[in-house]
Amino acid sequence: MVLAKEKPLEPLVRVEHDGQMLALIVRNDFRDPGITFFTDNELSQQMGFMRHPAGKVIEPHVHNHISRSVNYTQEALFIRRGKIRVDFYSDAQVYLVSHVLQSGDVILLISGGHGFEILEEVEMIEVKQGPYAGDRDKTRFTGVSADKTCGPSSGQADAEMSVAVTARR
Repeated sequence: MVLAKEKPLEPLVRVEHDGQMLALIVRNDFRDPGITFFTDNELSQQMGFMRHPAGKVIEPHVHNHISRSVNYTQEALFIRRGKIRVDFYSDAQVYLVSHVLQSGDVILLISGGHGFEILEEVEMIEVKQGPYAGDRDKTRFTGVSADKTCGPSSGQADAEMSVAVTARR
């Protein structure tokens, strides 16, 4: 397998293809103080990180009933233990790039396709919109084998399949 090593693993990785956000990866060492939201307000799934000192009070609140329209399922995976490789695909089911997630990492899968290979026994929690639509909820297809995967800087992706991976501290 040819997985490029991110140098070193960045705490926040945005995976994009042709200007489309595919995923956000928040590594287990992300530690910015205060409240950091990683998603734009328009996404149907919002993800943020909060770091507050002891004694901070978050006011009690209820969420108001607001009708929203969800057109695509977005999901978040919380890797509690183990190691998993996520392979990213375009909407046309063309393989783009892979990333390895480890204990403590979180990924928000926003668009495009994705597949997984468990590298070490994994425990993870998945959160996504409901209600679940059964077989209508997803289209399955054949993915790449592990020996055909590549990382964002391995140079194996075609120019037409360019994937932007940006990191932010």
